[in-house]
Amino acid sequence: MRVYADTSFLVSLYSPDAHSRRAAVRMARLRGVAILTPLVELELMNALELRLFRKEATTAETRRAESQLREHIQTGVFALEAVPATIYERAKQISQKRTATMGLRTLDVLHVASALLLHTEQFWTFDQRQANVAKVEGLHTV
Repeated sequence: MRVYADTSFLVSLYSPDAHSRRAAVRMARLRGVAILTPLVELELMNALELRLFRKEATTAETRRAESQLREHIQTGVFALEAVPATIYERAKQISQKRTATMGLRTLDVLHVASALLLHTEQFWTFDQRQANVAKVEGLHTV
């Protein structure tokens, strides 16, 4: 099984919050590969640094989370995959179909387009707006 884990899921996995336990359980039960795109990697790193800025995490906690992510990429917990160049066209199509009725943000659309283009079977998120658009676009959300 191929899984697309969005940034909300990964932030919970690497930095303690209300969803961290659920994220850890899902990862422990994963039978397949979790896809990590450069967009998600960047967004996650920025989210961790933002938590540091907001004093929601310490420098040591942030560096430990970043180190764990790098280790997970190196050991194959996550497969780093580039999205096809057609991502923007697919995202525009989703935006034209869905944004006016669902109130989507650009990153919502880019994450769902990435998951579709990378042929993932599941879309893992704690962001309800992304979960909703992923479902209507045919992705199984957990």
